[in-house]
Amino acid sequence: MLIEERRRAIVEALRVDGRVLVGELAKRFRTSQVTIRKDLEILHSTGKVHRTHGGALPAHDGALEDPTLREKEKLHRKEKIKIGAAAVRMVEEGQVVILDSGTTTTAIARALSRYQNLTIITNAVNIAAELAGSSLDVILTGGTLRKNSFSLVGPIAEETLHRLNADILFLGVDGFDVHYGLSTPNLLEAKVNRAMMDVARVVVAVCDSSKFGRRSLSMIAPPAAIHRVITDRFAPKSDVDQLRKAGIEITQVDSEERQALPDGKRPTHKRGK
Repeated sequence: MLIEERRRAIVEALRVDGRVLVGELAKRFRTSQVTIRKDLEILHSTGKVHRTHGGALPAHDGALEDPTLREKEKLHRKEKIKIGAAAVRMVEEGQVVILDSGTTTTAIARALSRYQNLTIITNAVNIAAELAGSSLDVILTGGTLRKNSFSLVGPIAEETLHRLNADILFLGVDGFDVHYGLSTPNLLEAKVNRAMMDVARVVVAVCDSSKFGRRSLSMIAPPAAIHRVITDRFAPKSDVDQLRKAGIEITQVDSEERQALPDGKRPTHKRGK
């Protein structure tokens, strides 16, 4: 295989799988890991991939990129299921849980459906429908429907949230830049997310590793406003280290069938914004 053919094949594998790993690519193309690393560096320098520790992720989307829920459901499914399983281990019967809209929080909703005594607050129509057959109490915020995300936004959603209190918020994001903060492409969605953070005792960002290093149009909050991050083990090590130094707890789920790897105990007081 010619060099350019191999690099085009790497880009195509990244498009299909959502990420590529150096070791796996070396085996696939029967070449050395040194060669694959050089390929990834060249592809990164030309903007075709985003180089990460041990592999590469898709090149950063634009700040206005706003894929539909159905498009997002096709990406990183295994990681989202495992993030969901790790998230529910933070939840106890009798608590009030806020679920933001998104595919990762939908995975959390499915994992929570086995509980018997929870109150779920959400602005996601699909999550409310997902839990309709469970024994859980579900509060839907109301508001204006965003068809891309099946979420409810606007002043009605914000006012409803400010009348409530919750034990824990699981917040999905489109971008997580450790220097800039958590972000989403929709301004109204960001305002609802901030209202959720205002009324939750513990704020947990849930996102797969592809969200790191990305910035969407509207910032939700700086990293200091959250207590914990649940992600997968491919999150950039430098970002994870920086978050830990800032006192934010990290849980990284493995890509293999293993338990989540928690870091520290669950906080009991909300971190200031």
